[in-house]
Amino acid sequence: MDNASAAMPVKPPTKPMYGATAGLTVSGLQLGSRAATDAKVQATDNNDAALVDAIRRGDAGSREALYHRFKRRVYALAVRIVGPVDAEEVAQEAFIRIFRGLTKFRGDAALATWIYRLAVNAALSHRTRRATAAQPEAPDEVDTQVSAEPVHGDAVLRARIERALARLPVGYRTVIVLHDVEGLEHEEVARILGCHVGTSKSQLHKARARLREMLTADGITPAALENG
Repeated sequence: MDNASAAMPVKPPTKPMYGATAGLTVSGLQLGSRAATDAKVQATDNNDAALVDAIRRGDAGSREALYHRFKRRVYALAVRIVGPVDAEEVAQEAFIRIFRGLTKFRGDAALATWIYRLAVNAALSHRTRRATAAQPEAPDEVDTQVSAEPVHGDAVLRARIERALARLPVGYRTVIVLHDVEGLEHEEVARILGCHVGTSKSQLHKARARLREMLTADGITPAALENG
């Protein structure tokens, strides 16, 4: 990892990254939608191979271009898996893995899918290290102050959904974030998690059921979600 890539800090975005918004309903639960930049990412997908080649050649600004293209999505994923306290550290580790691994990237999967896989692995490794070190974890809960959304109508409901999502076991939370929040296809989720598509679907079904149970216990009904 050269100094140029190591020096790029991953800071929290200035706009909301993970508010539960209308637009994606999961078995009666509105969890969120793709990032606002999703359309832009899709429009630039055809440039991925050229960008990777430019990085391998060492072209000026190529690493920064990839970093700025994916930094918000990597950070948002880290927030949801490890929480806001450790998200920046995990995002930094993810980009270290990304830049080191580009020499081995062969395009068998979409660049975004490959990056998600490295980001998820970095997040899960971080949690494992913390557990092994027997360090007390900070509350595994979404910090709603990160969001700049105005407090009105369904703002409280959104925050409660986010907190429930943050309390899910990490495996369940990860599969929900990848499929229901980020909008990835089952095949992409399975590739990222390194499992069969059937396993991914089964985990998603169990995760949704657990989340519904938690929300029901918190007094949040499917009707409230649909109207939120």
